[in-house]
Amino acid sequence: MRTNLTETKATEVNSKSNPLYDKKLDQIRKNKLTKADLQWFLKNIFVSRKTDDAEITMKKQNKAFFQISGAGHEGILSAVAKVLKPKHDYFIPYYRDRALCLGLGVTPYEMLCQANGNIGDTASHGRQMPAHWGNVKLNIVSKSSCTGTQFLQACGMAEAGLHLKKVKLKDSPVYHDQEIIYTSCGDGTTSQGEFWEGITTACVNKLPVMFMVEDNGYAISTPVWMNTPGGSISKALNNFPGLKIFTCDGNCPIDSYETMVEVEKYMRAGNGPTLVHANVTRPYSHSLSDDHSYYRTKEDLAEESEKDVFNSFPKFLTETGLFTTAEVKALLDEVTKEVREAINQALDTKWPDKSTYMDHLYSEIDPTSAQFETKPSFSGKEDIPLATSINMTLKSEIKKNPLMMVFGEDVADFSEVEKYENPDLKGKGGVFKVTHGVQKAAQPGQVFNSPLAEANIIGRAIGMAMRGLKPVVEIQFFDYIWTAYMQLKNEMATTRYRSGGDFKCPMVVRVPIGGYLRGGAMYHSQSGESLFTHNPGIRVVYPSNALDAIGLLRTSIRCDDPVMFLEHKHLYYQGYNRSADPGEEYMIPFGKARMVREGKDATIVAWGALVQKSVEAAKELEKEGYTVEILDARTIAPFDFEAVKKSLSKTHRLLVCHEEHKTSGFAGEIAAWVNENCFEYLDAPILRVCSEDVHVAYCPDLEEVILPQTSHVTAMLKKLLAY
Repeated sequence: MRTNLTETKATEVNSKSNPLYDKKLDQIRKNKLTKADLQWFLKNIFVSRKTDDAEITMKKQNKAFFQISGAGHEGILSAVAKVLKPKHDYFIPYYRDRALCLGLGVTPYEMLCQANGNIGDTASHGRQMPAHWGNVKLNIVSKSSCTGTQFLQACGMAEAGLHLKKVKLKDSPVYHDQEIIYTSCGDGTTSQGEFWEGITTACVNKLPVMFMVEDNGYAISTPVWMNTPGGSISKALNNFPGLKIFTCDGNCPIDSYETMVEVEKYMRAGNGPTLVHANVTRPYSHSLSDDHSYYRTKEDLAEESEKDVFNSFPKFLTETGLFTTAEVKALLDEVTKEVREAINQALDTKWPDKSTYMDHLYSEIDPTSAQFETKPSFSGKEDIPLATSINMTLKSEIKKNPLMMVFGEDVADFSEVEKYENPDLKGKGGVFKVTHGVQKAAQPGQVFNSPLAEANIIGRAIGMAMRGLKPVVEIQFFDYIWTAYMQLKNEMATTRYRSGGDFKCPMVVRVPIGGYLRGGAMYHSQSGESLFTHNPGIRVVYPSNALDAIGLLRTSIRCDDPVMFLEHKHLYYQGYNRSADPGEEYMIPFGKARMVREGKDATIVAWGALVQKSVEAAKELEKEGYTVEILDARTIAPFDFEAVKKSLSKTHRLLVCHEEHKTSGFAGEIAAWVNENCFEYLDAPILRVCSEDVHVAYCPDLEEVILPQTSHVTAMLKKLLAY
């Protein structure tokens, strides 16, 4: 039964001496909060703070190895948990959001297990630091340590929900009507560019994303006025088109609740994104690695303590007579006992078995298996260039899969689809025309243009992939991928592993790469595949011809892992690497090198543009009586080391050719593996042909020296054979 608090006489008497209490009591009446509701707020605040304190104790006892608290943020977060719906809405919370997760249903035991790193950690299964929230059953999405990456992922998750609502597939991933995507940060993270990209994307597309900014005044030691114009993110974003802003006293769960009720009503009605700016406190240091007494005055900290919801909310309840001091003490004692028991239970829980350290790095659906090997069924002439082969495959796959999403800079034919009716317009379809017509082959909304922002593309794709869509996105030039590297390395590559397999990120990132285009210079000629092979969790694919591009792209789209699909620009429209159509089910498994030429005197391992240059060099050596075996790697991660070993067993000489710089290039990794595993096969040192360790110059004569040419391969082959 709901207790009517409006009749409480003590409230009426005591509130006369405190106008602030009058406002809160009016809010209680207006929102029909019962004593049970207030007790729920109080208990959640107590549980959150005592769980923080428990972790601090564990850290001091070397039972936890890191601690960062949510102290001071419990008021607004308890309100959010009270209003939003676990299992219905989605949450990408940041590290201060302990009270939110507890309010949604995560237990202190689970949190303390994460602090200890044991198998009771339902967020990451012993893989992530404490306060890195995640719970697949409650729709709390696995969060990394990165500040700012979550906003674009939240946009992608919202877009996924809207798409799922539209397509209404029988066996599609889960979507709930009127769902809200919650994502949060502190005041410091609003300085990150991806915060602004996320706000912009949500507003342009009217996405149901709630941006929660918990402003405790400091980004570690840096005050908010040094980061944010006007010292307030809500002021800085005032009148931002398409964004509804709400502000509240995040120290007060009652004021926060009233605000959240308004926010929920606004968003459930389909009005688009909101920003909630909640002012909170930070009574504890940034983390146990920080001591804020070094940069905050005693007076400042005393004021913080007074505002701190752990102190101010119980004081309000008792001074207004809503609760007695004994009731508050009894609840705190109850919580203290529960958390103490949770500590003991957590410390009795085992750590993961050491043998599981590689689990969930990749999907159990193995793209190197025979499941992804189909025979071609050729038709037509061998006149399909590599670019067209990719285009054909994208069209074929998107027709079959309504969950496939293709987007990037200029990839659509038209942003205004009605322009298809204009016979004078051909449409863009990518700067290399690789995606031309894919939009027309797809259902509405499956193909669209992104902003000119690489992190935006990848972050949104990650959010979509985590909700069951299949993003196949394009980064227009490899040279500009670096603003997305955080999303690729720390987010896409780690999603499955850091969540213990609870979340995954199967997506394809298509990237034109490489040089040999006169006039490309240093910002349109870069290679750097080794920077992705170095990241566990990512598959790296690099076709050299049209047939392989078809088979490998289809495998990339249908496999269950994130894939970097690298497309050499110089190879898009060459005559020597064309193919007939192998059919709409043709696939090539990853990790299986292609035998380009057989030989007995030396082995060349190459990929991309260096495959054809190796073929031309081998033909030159044939004139001198040598036969050279050439392996096209096709995929760099996984790499077919066994094919190299088999070839070396008969040729005993190895040359590795790639376009990337020599220093730290992948050729060095191959040489190291051969040295460790095939040393007895070698009759000569392993040699390399690579780009010079310098940026690619604009002048054609300089480019010819910097990038590896057929003449370089020929000269190095001669040196290898003469040893």
